[in-house]
Amino acid sequence: MFNKSQFISDNVTFRKESMFLADIEANRDKLSAEIKDKSVCVIGGAGSIGSSFIKAVLPFKPSKLIVIDLNENGLAELTRDLRSTYGMYVPAEYRAYTLNFADPIFERIFREEKGFDIVANFSAHKHVRSEKDKYSVQALIENNDIKAKRLLDLLAVYPPKHFFCVSTDKAANPVNIMGASKRIMEDMIMAYTTKFKVTTARFANVAFSNGSLPDGWINRVDKKQPLAAPNDVKRYFVSPEESGQICMLACILGKNGEIFFPKLGEEQMMTFSGICDRFIEDLGAEKQEFSNDEDAKKFADEMPFGSKKYPVVYFKSDTTGEKAYEEFYVPGEKLDMNRFKSLGVIEEVAKRPMNEIDGFFAEMEHIFAKADFTKEEVVKAIKKFIPNFEHEEKGKNLDQKM
Repeated sequence: MFNKSQFISDNVTFRKESMFLADIEANRDKLSAEIKDKSVCVIGGAGSIGSSFIKAVLPFKPSKLIVIDLNENGLAELTRDLRSTYGMYVPAEYRAYTLNFADPIFERIFREEKGFDIVANFSAHKHVRSEKDKYSVQALIENNDIKAKRLLDLLAVYPPKHFFCVSTDKAANPVNIMGASKRIMEDMIMAYTTKFKVTTARFANVAFSNGSLPDGWINRVDKKQPLAAPNDVKRYFVSPEESGQICMLACILGKNGEIFFPKLGEEQMMTFSGICDRFIEDLGAEKQEFSNDEDAKKFADEMPFGSKKYPVVYFKSDTTGEKAYEEFYVPGEKLDMNRFKSLGVIEEVAKRPMNEIDGFFAEMEHIFAKADFTKEEVVKAIKKFIPNFEHEEKGKNLDQKM
């Protein structure tokens, strides 16, 4: 049986324990004071990062946990996982709701609860794969930005003591619309720092997170299908456990308007094809490399289960929105690299006036209201709002690959 956690520590992060444990221990009293007996609402809590955030927070014994997610099966598994884990503290008041955070039902819950002490939003389109045509782009911006702004307006009614909204390293010098939407989100939430405390975090790829390419390899093997991976794209990786911990640390320990990121060096970057090589070795097999999908699929179809040769297709990235490397900050951002052992902090983030934010959202709503709007119009509007947005349309997207 494939042991995901063991594989990640041995072959991806090369860390036997979380890189954030020292900072958690050093700040345990502060974390406990801010979380113990407090009410917590986690939006998007059934996903990889949201569920890991919940597991990072629960040992500090909040009094209430409300989880919101559209994924009904994911919520069921989250609940079973929490209830089945030895030593896991679950508050007496634990409720999981299958609904959209933009739904009027959520507003009703929020108002009847009179808000929450801690609110963390993980609901997001997170994959570069999300960018395809104009409809997918509209859905992406609606979820990551427009609905998120409505959430912030609602939170202002009963301001939380801590509000966290997850970002991505792809928000630094974005080249895809997903990354740009997260940069817009950062600018948007910073405009609310006058209303309540706001923090966010840019971090690396979460190894084997739900829906990720490596996670897909497990499904491909189960179905006796070939594996595919780019061989020219380098990425930073954190474990699922680490992803939740960095978000908790940023949420609770961050000062108003700060952006957190993990201290990872360039030597810790890996290619997906390199991880795939190790994945195949872990299966007890050797890779059989093919230059095209059809030959690889034919080989996979004819090979017996347990074959010592496993088909792979490695390729140069040629799809819209892929970035050859990752970065957590850009020139001009003020950094504090000394406050935490494992975390860097972007301080004094520039605050854009709310009228600029409102103007951009009004333009987006106007574009989306037209029956014949184009993806190019959306890109042009984003470039006006984010001048360094270097989007290059290549006419291909990841849904055209295995």
